[in-house]
Amino acid sequence: QARVERMEQFQKEKEELDKGCRECKRKLAECQKKMKELEVTDPESGKGELEKLQAEAQQLRNEEKSWENKLEELKKKEKNMPWNVDTLSKDGFSKSVFNVKAEEKEETEEQKEKKHKSFVERYEKQIKHFGMLRRWDDSQKYLADNPHLVCEETANYLVIWCIDLEVEEKHALMEQVAHQTIVMQFILELAKSLKVDPRACFRQFFTKIK
Repeated sequence: QARVERMEQFQKEKEELDKGCRECKRKLAECQKKMKELEVTDPESGKGELEKLQAEAQQLRNEEKSWENKLEELKKKEKNMPWNVDTLSKDGFSKSVFNVKAEEKEETEEQKEKKHKSFVERYEKQIKHFGMLRRWDDSQKYLADNPHLVCEETANYLVIWCIDLEVEEKHALMEQVAHQTIVMQFILELAKSLKVDPRACFRQFFTKIK
């Protein structure tokens, strides 16, 4: 439990840094645009304003560098995290336990969309049920009974559901579903790093994380 809480806290921190960095880049682009406009339309009388904008741009460049440094630090920290996928896969997860997943042909965007739509139409009720589960044992048992849910389509549906809940300002419910989204994404990441089918390694994931 503590491991996933740390995982969620880390994810939140990463999102906040990403957001700050993007906002800083947006402001810098806006400032540079104003400077160019001023240089073209009013180079003489707009000198004072131009100097002000240049100082602002320099400050924003410094801020941007600071955001990027923080993100870099966070990425280094992520690699040393005990819940990192690579760490987990080395720590007690063996490829020999699983059937190695055959390389799949790359799907087109249209094929992915069609597959997602068809999957959701068929299993939406089950995905929502999984999204509402709170206990590790319940999640593990439900996936064991419904292994078809261990896939990208489930993770994608849960992400969209989270966004919808946030828009509707149902924050507590969104946090619950976000927890299950992270669990599903983590299983998929682990499977990817081990080059196995996610259905073959979710049980070991729960054993390790509990």
